[in-house]
Amino acid sequence: MRKIHGLLVLSIIFSFLSTDLIAQLPVSKEATLIESVSSAEVMIEATGIYKSKQKKKKKAKKDVTEKGVKKAIEDARKATVYFILFGGTDPLITTPQERQKFDEYTSFFFDINNVNTYISFEETEFRKKVKIDGGRGIRVTKRFKINKELLTKDLEARNILEARAELAEAIGNPFIMVMPAVQRGESPIDLLRTNPQIKHAAAVVESYLTARKYDVIVPEQQAALSDLSAAQQSLAGREEDYAYQLALSIGSDVYITFSGTLEDAGYGTKKYAMAVRAYETTTARLLGTETGYSQGRQGEVMVSIEEAMNDAVDNVLSRITNYWKDDVKRGIQYKLIVNISTDFDEDQIEDIQFAFMDVVEEIAKSSKENIVTDQTLDYIIWCDPAKYDKSSKVYRKIKKAFKDAETEGTLRRININRKMILLKVDYE
Repeated sequence: MRKIHGLLVLSIIFSFLSTDLIAQLPVSKEATLIESVSSAEVMIEATGIYKSKQKKKKKAKKDVTEKGVKKAIEDARKATVYFILFGGTDPLITTPQERQKFDEYTSFFFDINNVNTYISFEETEFRKKVKIDGGRGIRVTKRFKINKELLTKDLEARNILEARAELAEAIGNPFIMVMPAVQRGESPIDLLRTNPQIKHAAAVVESYLTARKYDVIVPEQQAALSDLSAAQQSLAGREEDYAYQLALSIGSDVYITFSGTLEDAGYGTKKYAMAVRAYETTTARLLGTETGYSQGRQGEVMVSIEEAMNDAVDNVLSRITNYWKDDVKRGIQYKLIVNISTDFDEDQIEDIQFAFMDVVEEIAKSSKENIVTDQTLDYIIWCDPAKYDKSSKVYRKIKKAFKDAETEGTLRRININRKMILLKVDYE
């Protein structure tokens, strides 16, 4: 009997907790992303609803008249937070584990005082305001700027989201390069140097990246560094180091391309459309693509470019963050290419291939075999960051394990950078 009584009490408690949880959430949950204002803020149009709990119609109408607008606005503010957390194509909360952790802090994030700290701007006028349910309720729509970065930091502080600093400690900051999309035969470096509009668009993306603590590789500076190296080699009477230039060009984890066009927006105005794509450097796998649009305006092309880029790049960076999280779970990724000398016969080549495959199985948490020919082995490998946080450590392990296999080949490096390992096997 006592056991049944105890279960009944627990059931009542959980029922109250569930009811309280629902009460903390917004009623409407209606919101739309208008634009990404900056790397920290987004503009949201949200709807708030208030319905009186008074049973008598006269009292319900009076209740709505006295406090309906204020309560509906508060609900709209909560709806903006709800949208950033769970809505749209790239919400902050994406996994069941994150949602479970978040539920413990629902009262914190939807407490109206905390919600107000995330709102940096609120329109004074309503987009819509209408009575509903025969005057027993009211619906309002307004636009708000919300500090998404501040909300993210609060989620990280409560271990709901993994902090960027912890991700960086586990696997290192991803290196990202930003380049314009070009036609075959065109140089993206030349476009960045000569086209002010393209240079401005690249600067907007780089500003986003640096504001969010990513490591940015600037293509123009990499090219200048490469030219300087070549000049130094020439002065020293040495041949140009093409391997070093290759390492510079593939030194990023992710590269972002963008392209834009001006479109007619009517009434003599033009709007800018910006397409942004992010790729994984080692595999050229598409991580995310978005198109952003500016408002229609006369002139002010640079403003339109920035507005359209802001609209597109925020969601693409969310995809990059998700890719980064997945990489932490899977391990650090390296592209591994081995060139086998033509001096070996078929049996020797097969022995070398088998030995190398065994080495990959030994050091990698997982691997993907891209190409296997008599002269080339091409792999993507994922390694434990605790053991192989540098490509040089991977090379040292591969060299030792390959030597222990006692084939007739000698493994040497051609070039190593932070994501790519180029090796060769000579006959000696």
